Amino acid sequence: MNTIWIVLPILTLLMFDLGLALRFEDFAKVFRKPWPIAVALFGQLVLLPAIALGLAYLFRLPPVFFIGLVLIACCPGGSSSNVFSKLAEGDVALSVTLTALSSVITLFTIPIIMTWATRLVGESVGITLPVGNLIKQNLLLMLLPVLLGIGIHYAWPKAAEKIDKALTKLAFPLLLVLITVFYIQHHKTILDNIGVLGLCVTVLILVAIGCSSLLSRLVRSDSRQRRTVVIEVGMQNAAQAIAIASSPFIFASEEMAIPAILYSLMMNIVLLIYVGVVRNKQV
Repeated sequence: MNTIWIVLPILTLLMFDLGLALRFEDFAKVFRKPWPIAVALFGQLVLLPAIALGLAYLFRLPPVFFIGLVLIACCPGGSSSNVFSKLAEGDVALSVTLTALSSVITLFTIPIIMTWATRLVGESVGITLPVGNLIKQNLLLMLLPVLLGIGIHYAWPKAAEKIDKALTKLAFPLLLVLITVFYIQHHKTILDNIGVLGLCVTVLILVAIGCSSLLSRLVRSDSRQRRTVVIEVGMQNAAQAIAIASSPFIFASEEMAIPAILYSLMMNIVLLIYVGVVRNKQV
């Protein structure tokens, strides 16, 4: 079974669910909370990919995992980050705003960063990036579902609320199904590389959390905003990264998706621990 036919519908549903929860007014909050948003976007779009690049060199990852690690670092949040922000008693409105902004901005940043990363280590071993196909897939599977969700939200708000509640409950189980199927198919490769690659993605998550918390303190964000920024920077959209890596129209490499799978597992473990800590102690 090709996992792409599982991940594509899951990604589309998750982005549609994100659209159901968005309002155009969310984008206006940029002007009311500029510093927390600026810090979070810097962490998501610049800091995390830069850290991933440095760690990929430090751990001497082979090209396919090198590109895969940078790829997962380029795919922020998704709707799950809003749920984690709520669990952590963070600023949920800020989380929704950041999710909306990063979903739009990464339509442009992912092609730029991944083109550079592929030329840096991939082309010498035959890995190429058809940028046009990447842009088309992102528009089709990410932007269009979000716009459809926003449209339904404004046209039928009560129906949108009910659909959103149902899809929110389905999101995590669907990702677990995807990870399980992926592991069954690629368990040997995952187990062979889990030592170095697992340590690498864990360090990436921990450094991201530490740096985003420090940056939030530097701009004097309150504790609720700080928790949200930490979660938004640390939580990545694994479904998006897997879709790009394994798509037959882009990289066509399920092996490249392994960093995203491992990141997703460690991300949920680390951030659930973080949520538990901040709920019991003000950070």
